[in-house]
Amino acid sequence: MTDLTSLTLAEARTGLANKTFTSLELTDAHLKAIAAARALNAFVLETPDQARTMARDADAKIVKGQGGPLAGIPLGIKDLFATKGVRTTACSKILDNFVPTYESTVTSQIWRDGAVMLGKLNNDEFAMGSSNETSCFGPVANPWRREGSNTTLVPGGSSGGSASAVAALLCMGATATDTGGSIRQPAAFTATVGMKPTYGRCSRWGIVAFASSLDQAGPIGRTVRDASILMRSMAGHDPKDTTSVDREVPDFEAAIGKSVKGMKIGLPKEYRLDGMPAEIEKLWSEGAAWLKAAGAELVEISLPHTKYALPAYYIVAPAEASSNLARYDGVRYGLRVPGRSIGELYEHTRGQGFGAEVRRRVMIGTYVLSAGYYDAYYLRAQKVRTLIKKDFEDCFAKGVTAILTPATPSAAFGIGEKGADPVEMYLNDIFTVTVNMAGLPGIAVPAGKDAQGLPLGLQLIGRPFDEETLFSLGEVIEQAAGRFTPPKWW
Repeated sequence: MTDLTSLTLAEARTGLANKTFTSLELTDAHLKAIAAARALNAFVLETPDQARTMARDADAKIVKGQGGPLAGIPLGIKDLFATKGVRTTACSKILDNFVPTYESTVTSQIWRDGAVMLGKLNNDEFAMGSSNETSCFGPVANPWRREGSNTTLVPGGSSGGSASAVAALLCMGATATDTGGSIRQPAAFTATVGMKPTYGRCSRWGIVAFASSLDQAGPIGRTVRDASILMRSMAGHDPKDTTSVDREVPDFEAAIGKSVKGMKIGLPKEYRLDGMPAEIEKLWSEGAAWLKAAGAELVEISLPHTKYALPAYYIVAPAEASSNLARYDGVRYGLRVPGRSIGELYEHTRGQGFGAEVRRRVMIGTYVLSAGYYDAYYLRAQKVRTLIKKDFEDCFAKGVTAILTPATPSAAFGIGEKGADPVEMYLNDIFTVTVNMAGLPGIAVPAGKDAQGLPLGLQLIGRPFDEETLFSLGEVIEQAAGRFTPPKWW
């Protein structure tokens, strides 16, 4: 029998349905893989007992023919999703040993559909970071390495644990969140598939908030089909989240293999950056050629306000973060560092509880929201955001079905290589933040490798609530590029 951990989610689903193996066997195989891969630091909490209990329950239901769409599938959960009775820290010292008494809507829907929880996955502290180096549990290692090198690389962020675990075959899929590229950039760095759905497609209830108008939950999977299967369980209206949209959830998997003939694919000229590596440019051209060969029509488009997206994002996101993180005061839950006054209690708790990157963003956010600067910064950034959204609307109004761009400006870099200059780190999100600013869906699909053998991804951006088209187009790229698995070193 094939090694159970090397199956795709879709293959595992078929095997479970045919009773070729049990969920308990599948779960045990993944728990064993996790135990052997602790060097990656992808999991911050393993839940083997709970996993086996859930697997046995799934097996019992499968036998009776009552298994849900994810029955018996072992998954990893980003440590930003509240899991009832299981520690949830957002990888920050300030949440210490916080154990929620409630379950996030997205994870409750996954358990409803029969999935098995293997544990909680590492991420950048409060999802603030592009490399998974800001976690209080330490950085995650990318399972990929440069050819002939032992340098440990970052898996991207903030969903680095999710991407690393899926790429290293430690789980069949993972939940993730995306505020400015935190699903798509790690997916591109690890040769996995990451889908950031339209804002409002998945409930944000029970997910630790970073920037409420930008955050969106989505899946990271081994293949485009796997991501589509996960997405169906994660999506859906939730009355507990006022930004959740009341729309029927389509069968995303049905879009896999659909013809893309006649679709107009936009190539934005503003994404051709000065100094962009030749291999990224080449990858982009190859991706366009694959879509053209499948019957799509390529058109050059303009998104003129793209150059303002990154600065506007780094005003809006920290502003919302400073507001959301005000609740961590040492009074109600989490870490408490005593002081002689309430003010000192706040200062001590936040000073010791928040890491450097979180403190930096909270201070930026507080500054841009302060009385003298609100209009000059925050209000102006919101106006720029409207213009960015309009750029996309204008393109879609002209008949463009989807937009093809690179996912990242480079392949994965080494741990510690970009830590000195925060701006250099922020530039990693240059191709992804526009999607969050406009609330659109975006998918990152592995498309090739660089000269050092590291994976590179392409991004497809779609119309609002048209994730199905992205899955269809993504599958075309996946079929043309093939799948990549990292050579095992851990």
